Amino acid sequence: MLPITSRAFWDKYGMLTIGLVIVGIMTIAAILSPFISPFDPDKLNLDYILQPPSLGHLMGTDALGRDIFSRMLHGARISLWVGFVAVGISISLGLILGLVAGYFRGWVDEAIMRLVDVMLCFPSFFLILSVIAFLEPSLINIMIVIGLTSWMGVARLVRAETLSLRERDFVAASRLTGASSTRIIIQHILPNALAPVLVSATLGVAGAILTESALSFLGLGVQPPTASWGNMLLEGKQVLEIAPWLSIFPGCAILITVLGYNLLGESLRDLLDPRLKQ
Repeated sequence: MLPITSRAFWDKYGMLTIGLVIVGIMTIAAILSPFISPFDPDKLNLDYILQPPSLGHLMGTDALGRDIFSRMLHGARISLWVGFVAVGISISLGLILGLVAGYFRGWVDEAIMRLVDVMLCFPSFFLILSVIAFLEPSLINIMIVIGLTSWMGVARLVRAETLSLRERDFVAASRLTGASSTRIIIQHILPNALAPVLVSATLGVAGAILTESALSFLGLGVQPPTASWGNMLLEGKQVLEIAPWLSIFPGCAILITVLGYNLLGESLRDLLDPRLKQ
């Protein structure tokens, strides 16, 4: 095993380590936010309106005197919750449809793939905007809509893996023993198709966080007074010239979190894909 201080370790696992550190810190901060927040994120204090960062308020205060650091911590919970749940929905749906299409082929494959093609004809973000416009903007609706509009890539990826795996000798041997299609899919094909899905899920969390932030910035996502990095950016835009910290801190949080998940996903892809190994 390579020592962590060696150059060889950082050449091979550097991006993975950095991604894990960023994701770990953000996740721990989100989980512990109710306990480590110095103030109530929704409590108004009109005596401390638009205060710059200081020892009393590490990231300053907003136009209603609310502590930005506390709202950042609670906003992390919203962003990560949206990312995990939305990706969970998209991965589950894409995994099921991809396995069914790749294993049974024929008209089942054609029907599912044509549905994928139709869904891919619509720009994802504008499709989400259209659906949200007809629904009440809420956290649950956002998670469901993002999940239901982002499963197509996973379905195509899993289908390709399944088409390859179903021709392997161990699957043929399982058929000869009389195993049902359901058992073959669950016990033999699914475990071997999970590696690329894990990479897709990691990158999908980053995409879901960006989408939620964009929706909240447009006023169609998480609604005030609930703290979200996106709606904090929206509030900061209105006073950008006199209180730039209101936009800088949530913007940097989105950037760093998305970067962490992208580094993690890319590193996992390099490690799990045997074609990329030298």
